[in-house]
Amino acid sequence: MAIRVALIGTGNCGSLALRQLIEDQRFELTDVWVSTPAKVGKDAGELARLDVTTGVQATADLDAVVAAAPDCAVYCAMGDVRPKEAMADVRRLLEAGINVVGSAPGVLQYPWGVMPERSIERTEAAARQGAASVFITGVDPGFVTDLLPLALAGTCQSVKQIRTMEIADYATYDGATVMFDVMGFGNELGDLPMLYQPGVLSLAWGTAMRELAAGLGVELTEIRDSVEQEPAPEDIEVAVGTIAAGTVAAVRFQIEGLVDGDPVIVVEHVTRLRSDLRPDWAQPAQEGGSYRVEITGEPSYVMDICPSSRNGDHNYAAILAAAGRIVNAIPDVVAAPPGIRTTLDLPLVTGRGTYRRN
Repeated sequence: MAIRVALIGTGNCGSLALRQLIEDQRFELTDVWVSTPAKVGKDAGELARLDVTTGVQATADLDAVVAAAPDCAVYCAMGDVRPKEAMADVRRLLEAGINVVGSAPGVLQYPWGVMPERSIERTEAAARQGAASVFITGVDPGFVTDLLPLALAGTCQSVKQIRTMEIADYATYDGATVMFDVMGFGNELGDLPMLYQPGVLSLAWGTAMRELAAGLGVELTEIRDSVEQEPAPEDIEVAVGTIAAGTVAAVRFQIEGLVDGDPVIVVEHVTRLRSDLRPDWAQPAQEGGSYRVEITGEPSYVMDICPSSRNGDHNYAAILAAAGRIVNAIPDVVAAPPGIRTTLDLPLVTGRGTYRRN
């Protein structure tokens, strides 16, 4: 029997998740919730950019989505700039007995040591009330910062440090909120958006770092972060508009998780809007962008992850990977015990049911 699933949010990640929910016979789409008035009433097939009519029309009424009582909700609504609202949405779904998988709120990837205990307990209580579970994931934070490094670490006799990296050109990234409000591109140098305010990076990636530490069986004693910005040498045209000369066009940040002063878990991001900016910073393994996992230990590893797609570039492929990870986890999340679930306690999501001849 197909799993009944509702989709919440049809942005970059949600629209790609929607495509799989329509085409994958493991799932039956019940509802699509949207925040943009112009999308209300549109067929799910149109929102997924598929040449099909599903009969499921988008709604802005979350009550209607809950009333349909799906087995699971794929939550891809924006959480970066509305974390309280996203948390409230998830609790509401859980209380109603609806399992949740999604890309937000990111803090639920591994909230212990990041969220206040009372907030964690509110979510766990909601899950117990509805006998439902929640799993939040993505790429980075996501499978690049938990699944892949932990798989490699499982072959090591000793581990001194795990470093995960995103090295990407974001010029084609079509998301103004992320580009301007979150990443701060186009800002004056030194004008730091919320993400780069003191301690926020450590909070945003603290979930992933603490999850890796838990996988290694160590406890982080400190997390520290740093940011570097690089200006555009002249005006640069990108997908979301013009980045004026002299404003931020490249960013490098690093978060270090320390154990008694040693950087055991390190997350590094190098994000450019043009490939020639700051050539001294880390370079991707393929044109446009890649991810990297480095383990210093016995044995040591360097693993480059180079996402690609016949339908788009590296940025599209990375978002597609996040959507695939989310949707493919649905059966295991529905079957899981109630509560906040993580990569550490879910079964290995293998891609069962995804084989396609073409």
